[in-house]
Amino acid sequence: MVKKIFSGVQPSGNLHLGNYLGAIKNFVDLQNQKNTECVYCIVDLHAITIKQEPKDLKKNIIETLATFVASGIDSKKSIIFNQSSVPAHAEGSWILSCVARMGWLNRMTQFKEKAGKDKEKASVGLYAYPVLMASDILLYDATHVPVGHDQKQHLELCRDIAQRFNSDFNAADFLKVPEPLIQKNFSRIMSLKDATKKMSKSDPSDLSRINLTDDRDLIISKIKKAKTDSKPMPSIDENLEKRPEAENLLGIYSSLSNQNLERSKKEFEGKNFSEFKRKLSDLLVDKISPISDEIKKLLNDKKYLDDILLEGSKKANEIAYKKIKEMKKLIGF
Repeated sequence: MVKKIFSGVQPSGNLHLGNYLGAIKNFVDLQNQKNTECVYCIVDLHAITIKQEPKDLKKNIIETLATFVASGIDSKKSIIFNQSSVPAHAEGSWILSCVARMGWLNRMTQFKEKAGKDKEKASVGLYAYPVLMASDILLYDATHVPVGHDQKQHLELCRDIAQRFNSDFNAADFLKVPEPLIQKNFSRIMSLKDATKKMSKSDPSDLSRINLTDDRDLIISKIKKAKTDSKPMPSIDENLEKRPEAENLLGIYSSLSNQNLERSKKEFEGKNFSEFKRKLSDLLVDKISPISDEIKKLLNDKKYLDDILLEGSKKANEIAYKKIKEMKKLIGF
């Protein structure tokens, strides 16, 4: 059976290590598996649920694409496109929003977190965003969706919407019900300055994150300054609940090394942080510096990047238009 993968990344600009380990590295691994078809989307429609500067958004779309390609996503093996260039995504979202239920959306915790205390001022788009995400996935008959902890609830909603549509229109298995794909040997990447917070580009301190455009010297400097505690590296039996900084740095090392946390703990058990940080810096430089160099090179060839988006949009349009046409027939349009 062919495994069909769909996933997307918001064009937020200045992608960092958390984006790479949490999504992009996994995209490359999936693309290279046998009997797997991958569709990777730059979800610019999702981006505008929060106000964007038009010039910045355009720049961020191209930068995200450059990061995809520099990291190893191959446009000959995978479909890469930006969401707004395929009208079926928005059209499908409206159809599915007439199937989804308010009660389902009211349970979405991410809206509550992003909208904050004054949710009356949040956009309708931010509230309905999970329905658009369901449209993204269901238009491509995706069998599997790589998800992190913060998107798991949205995928469950997508599954509910697919099942409800199939039931309402007496069309068993028309919309495929996708399965979550959870990464093995991956730790959620937290801030280098405060490991109780997620690594984020919105953090005012650039020292809190490793950007994918950082050069060798900057990577080494940031890891040297990364917050730790006064104890030696944890033992293999130690519970890291009260040592979030140690857990975060070990998690980064483990994810880059494709090994579990226990193995990393065993490797550095009892050693001091300075020795560990040297090894972590070397590993990061080895993995991230080539990506950084390639991003800069690709951004000087806008035509090449535009051509990838154009070709990807054509392929995505063919698939999505066919699905939306079938949806309309079932509805009675």
